[in-house]
Amino acid sequence: MTAPAPATTDAESLTRTLRRVHRAASDLRRGVPVLLEGAAPLLLLAAETAGAESLSEFAALGISAPVILFAPMRGAAVLRRPADADGDVVAAVLPPALANPDALRGLADPTADQPVTAGMVPAAVPPGAAAAIALAKLGRLLPAVLAVTPSSTVGLAERALIGVSPSDILGYPAMEGAGLRIVASAPVPLADAQESRVVAFRAEGSAIEHLAIVIGRPEMVEAPLVRIHSECFTGDLLGSMRCDCGEQLRGAIHRIADDGAGVVLYLAQEGRGIGLVNKLRAYTLQDRGLDTMDANRVLGWGADERNFLVGANMLLALGITRVRLLTNNPDKIAGLTACGVAVVGREAHAFAPNAVNDAYLATKAVRFGHILD
Repeated sequence: MTAPAPATTDAESLTRTLRRVHRAASDLRRGVPVLLEGAAPLLLLAAETAGAESLSEFAALGISAPVILFAPMRGAAVLRRPADADGDVVAAVLPPALANPDALRGLADPTADQPVTAGMVPAAVPPGAAAAIALAKLGRLLPAVLAVTPSSTVGLAERALIGVSPSDILGYPAMEGAGLRIVASAPVPLADAQESRVVAFRAEGSAIEHLAIVIGRPEMVEAPLVRIHSECFTGDLLGSMRCDCGEQLRGAIHRIADDGAGVVLYLAQEGRGIGLVNKLRAYTLQDRGLDTMDANRVLGWGADERNFLVGANMLLALGITRVRLLTNNPDKIAGLTACGVAVVGREAHAFAPNAVNDAYLATKAVRFGHILD
């Protein structure tokens, strides 16, 4: 009997797709054009990172007038009109006078010293525009992207420009969680939890690494105590008083150690998933009077862009299927439950305000629904 030819596995297909999406996001960050594939292909260039050379190449490869795509709230501000609640993207024709790096950064960034809004005319939103904005977000860039119809996709291949499909971009959150693998693990005794180890996870082709701080033997406990913690450079490392993240991280480690076993999932989702640079921009907008939620939206991001499937798959990889969750955020409970981890109890994890973060904590309670009492 002849053995069947080996078929391409789902894992191999997932790996190829993840590598392609990660490279496309990386190229946008580097100011390199990316091809958005489909029946009506688009050549994309991030407004935030476009340089003179890449703009020249971008213009030479296109046959249509470039448009610039924005997330709705940012696009409404640039076009000076009410936000379009019906669409995911706002498009505008890019005037030739604004086709330069400084003007583009001013269009993209509401915190710029001289934000640009003059001369913009609304345009039809091209197919695939939502995926273009999503790709910029995957690169932790401001969601403002130049788009043009390419004259030939053959020429793009000769220039080694990466092509990626809209469906692969929009499906990335699920693929990222499914593609996570343990890449390293080592004992790391902590001051408050000496019997601990750090386990590193990474998706194929990504430079982003998520960590699990494993205390004791949680896989031997029926429902260990677990904390999902999004990294916060300013709070965790610097001790920023603008948030309560540092207290939450150290408090979780101490509390889990007292409990005997558990896990802190330290996810690379700074600023509720918008990244450190954009979080600093959000701080600037907060200092101008906006709260946390509205600052993120004015930048073009959602109120919370985190992907809790990542945390769920990390727990499953560690052999943990039932947890008591150390959280004030009902969305984390719903997120884990939807992803196959049973949350059998919630443990409160609130810390008193410090006179600097009072408004931040109030916004968490009132607008995000956190349970802080």
